[in-house]
Amino acid sequence: MSTSVEDGQPTRTGTAPIDQSTAPKPAREPRGFAFTYWLATYGLFLGILTPITGGLAVRVQDMVGLAAAPSVLGLVMGVGSFFALFAQPLAGRLSDRTTSRFGMRRPWILGGVIVAGVTLALVGVVPSVWMLLIVWCIAQLASNFAQGPETAAVADQVPHRRRGFISGLAGTATPVAILTGAIILNAAPNDALRSFVPALLATAFGLLFVFTLKDRVRAEPPAEKFNLKEFFGTFYFNPRTHRDLGWAWLTKAMIMFAFGALSGFLTLFLGTQFHMAVAQQLGFNLSATMIQVAAMVVVSLIAGKWSDKINRRKPFVIVGGILVGLGVIVVALSALVGPAGLTMILVAEAIIGIGAGMFFGVDQALCIDVLPDKENMAKDLGVLNIANTLPAMIAPLFAGSIFIPLGTALFGGGYTVWFIVAGLVGIIGGLLVMKIRSVR
Repeated sequence: MSTSVEDGQPTRTGTAPIDQSTAPKPAREPRGFAFTYWLATYGLFLGILTPITGGLAVRVQDMVGLAAAPSVLGLVMGVGSFFALFAQPLAGRLSDRTTSRFGMRRPWILGGVIVAGVTLALVGVVPSVWMLLIVWCIAQLASNFAQGPETAAVADQVPHRRRGFISGLAGTATPVAILTGAIILNAAPNDALRSFVPALLATAFGLLFVFTLKDRVRAEPPAEKFNLKEFFGTFYFNPRTHRDLGWAWLTKAMIMFAFGALSGFLTLFLGTQFHMAVAQQLGFNLSATMIQVAAMVVVSLIAGKWSDKINRRKPFVIVGGILVGLGVIVVALSALVGPAGLTMILVAEAIIGIGAGMFFGVDQALCIDVLPDKENMAKDLGVLNIANTLPAMIAPLFAGSIFIPLGTALFGGGYTVWFIVAGLVGIIGGLLVMKIRSVR
């Protein structure tokens, strides 16, 4: 069997698989990888974040009313995120061990994208809360099965000196997806289209990435069999042995906790505090999202590229976490100043956008840089991504079941209490990144 090189990657001219796990890293990623990876990331986030940032809130309001919506929304989002919690590291572990001739990552991304697309489309049409809960749980599971191997493909394909750029580029996918989702939520005439359009785009862009990816092919299976020890080892790492990985995990989790505090609950906050109807909620949410997204996209691209140039990641995460936390606290204070609070929310969205842009612009690059085991990159990245999904699980449960009801009973402002607590968590998370030693 012979091999050739195309765009820095070995390709097969025979029939036996090539073990690329020890292949030398090319000078840059394959041609077209950055574009298709961005599209796949954007599509997946569009599909999953459109319900999170308003679609589920509107759907639940239609089902149970505004007063009961926080607890039901917290239940649906929290339980769904529980499934996402385990999906990414498991998908990563399985893809690390995969010896398919189609590649290590491709089969898992393909299955995840298809199942996620179908279930996300069903979110807007199922007739009951328990059915909504089931399809949302499956959608979370499947989308994270796709996302874990997609992120691992960056570690496979992109050399160190280009990771800040790719991280910054990927960081723009989140705000652009949020903005597109807000436009769809505001423009679509019914819940069915509000879920179907994002699901369709997520599937289409995910399939494009799958069929253009020059995937690694593992010739030999791992020496250790996939037994119960391997299975349970999928979901953790030893923070004493890998301290930097532990601090990176905690930092990410706390900043994501703050960033996700507004997701879903901003529309309910507008309805409760400012007495907006659903159409007004979605319209204002679109304006706020446009401001946040504009800041995130610009800052994310600059931060990622700049971090490569100066070879530093931590300063961006520190400042980013502080700004995200401060922005969420400003939203909390908006409830105290009457109608002028709407202007405060828009200012807060700009602050959050700048901070989130700095964080998302370098977060992926920082996480890859602290990985301790190159043979289990996807598994470790999956564990790191628990820091994305765990806050998404506990934040809605804390908000809907504890802080909002308790804050309302004690202070007459449950959402204000919730946003202040979440903002403080984000600020502390940004400061904790200073504990990381192996990355500047």
